[in-house]
Amino acid sequence: MNAVFDIDAGIKRMAERLHPALKKHPVMVGIHTGGVWVASRLHRELGLGEPLGTLDISFYRDDFTRIGMNPQVKASNLPTGIDDRHVILVDDVLHTGRTVRAALNEIFDYGRPASVMLAVLIVREGRELPIEAQVAGEHMPLNKRQHVKLVGGPEHLELKLQEVGG
Repeated sequence: MNAVFDIDAGIKRMAERLHPALKKHPVMVGIHTGGVWVASRLHRELGLGEPLGTLDISFYRDDFTRIGMNPQVKASNLPTGIDDRHVILVDDVLHTGRTVRAALNEIFDYGRPASVMLAVLIVREGRELPIEAQVAGEHMPLNKRQHVKLVGGPEHLELKLQEVGG
């Protein structure tokens, strides 16, 4: 990767930008797997009292025919009701918007939140759906063949840049 990205600084920036939303007593929900890692760090940084919620959107994806089923399906867990609650939805990378769309579908299966705010560590070009993050750690310009992925687990996060295709 040409530019060095400080993940800890990005998470701190996100926490600062999310601080005003705390007045609404939000529930935070991370999307498996990288989004949960970022959310757990944000949850701790913001000192949220309610447990962190997690979503596995595997069954809500619209690209099964292209990528197949994810063999490592994890259980979703929303530890509190979300009806009329303000939800902070957290993911690691916003690219096409399809992961967020799937997460929104699953959230609405649990109830009807008052609002949903999207917070992501990395925003990149290539949106296919009209979805934008209200809070972002960093905007990262990548070409169509480059993909960025968060690896390492919640405490030792690292960005991995991959070149795909020919």
